[in-house]
Amino acid sequence: MPDKPFDILIIGGGINGAGIARDAAGRGLRVALCEKDDLGAGTSSRSGKLIHGGLRYLEYYAFSLVRKALIEREVLLALAPHIVWPMRFVLPHSTIARPAWLVRLGLFLYDHLGGRKRLPGTRKINLHKELEGKPLKQGYKIAFEYSDCWVDDARLVVLNALDAYEKGAMIYPRTTCISAKREKDLWHVTLHDNQTSKTWIVRARALINAAGPWVNDILSGVVRMNTSRQIRLVKGSHFIVPKFWDGDHAYLIQNTDKRVIFVNPYLESLALIGTTDVPYEQTPEDAAMDADETAYLLDVLGQYFRNAPKAEDIISSYAGVRPLYDDHTQNPSAVTRDYMFDLDAPTNQPPLLSIFGGKITTFRKLALDVMDRLAPFFDDMGPAWTDRKPLPGGDMADGDFDRFISHAKRTYPFLPTALSKHYARLYGTRMTELLGKAKKIEDLGRHFGGMFYEAEARYLTQTEWAMTSEDILQRRTKHGLFLSDEECAAFISWFAGTLNKTA
Repeated sequence: MPDKPFDILIIGGGINGAGIARDAAGRGLRVALCEKDDLGAGTSSRSGKLIHGGLRYLEYYAFSLVRKALIEREVLLALAPHIVWPMRFVLPHSTIARPAWLVRLGLFLYDHLGGRKRLPGTRKINLHKELEGKPLKQGYKIAFEYSDCWVDDARLVVLNALDAYEKGAMIYPRTTCISAKREKDLWHVTLHDNQTSKTWIVRARALINAAGPWVNDILSGVVRMNTSRQIRLVKGSHFIVPKFWDGDHAYLIQNTDKRVIFVNPYLESLALIGTTDVPYEQTPEDAAMDADETAYLLDVLGQYFRNAPKAEDIISSYAGVRPLYDDHTQNPSAVTRDYMFDLDAPTNQPPLLSIFGGKITTFRKLALDVMDRLAPFFDDMGPAWTDRKPLPGGDMADGDFDRFISHAKRTYPFLPTALSKHYARLYGTRMTELLGKAKKIEDLGRHFGGMFYEAEARYLTQTEWAMTSEDILQRRTKHGLFLSDEECAAFISWFAGTLNKTA
């Protein structure tokens, strides 16, 4: 374990912690990050999987947040064209929800607040004449179509951590922070490796608490410090069903309670439906979609779609606990999605910066703001840089994914089209590292079913800190959704008996 003090130790390996680690390491600082579970295993892999401005936040006059998020949408689309891509959203007009003039005004602001350059603007749709209206009930006549972006949230976390690691950061997944105390000008932090049961102490010039839903637990139980800032836990749940419409567009539908529900195409043949906003007071690890949330989403779908999914169509579900900054708003949907910092920096003592709130879209801007707050403590810190350098795998010519995948098909003609696209989407230009010298499909090793081959499992274990079968099947890939129970069991057995022993 390192003897030399780190400049920054980050507690929390979600999107904010990984984004900060990347930013700081790229500025020349010595960085370490610890995460008690797998990278992104909490809220950051259980989101709605969107990079968006948050159209509905305009209703709460959160213009600054929406503008910040829309600007970031453009930046991330350029930095990670393999895991972030444009998506068109169809918003059917409902006479019992918001009036048409209000929707038009909101979309006008949405088109112009963030300096939109790469994405097409809003258009009006006649639902009785165009494809987008085909799955909807007859009563819906017009809709508005606008742009946002899709993201593979779990991979966004891992790729930020990977870039941080390649810039010198130490990444410690499945490592719990047991205690942290100030001794003169350094933090002395006790870490526990949950895999090996080893415990050791690291020192750091600054400590960042990016623990998300556990931010107050770190303050009270690890650092033993009080704060006036608090978080408010709000559970958001989604379920996955077979896709039930033609086209690659998504739908944004409005309920009578003024909430909006996303109906998004997912992994070609599936649909991702969500989200809910439910106050949550239990431990975040135990969050799961409940029957009331399922019924709520199914009811809203039934109001709009001719052949809406039923409970028996649900393939899978998940729930994430959003650590929102508590602004004392009663309505969970209206609680701010912006972030706040609490900087504790007594004279001649090392600083502690705790993060409250935030959303996945603004993680890069949050990291910039964190570094600005810590700049007085690091005279040798380099300049901001993350708006210009692609994430690992995103260094495609002109950020053109379609051109890249055409090149990939020519380079690896033995790959079936769907498999080539799978590798391109998840790994971008780094699919060459995964494939190595493969010249035929048999070179990828054992086939576990679907599009899942041994070469990918080995790459993820050797390169991206995948330590369990769940890390691979659920987060770094979504193969688990497409394998049978028997195929999943076979991979789990192989992983435990073969790969996990040699990794």
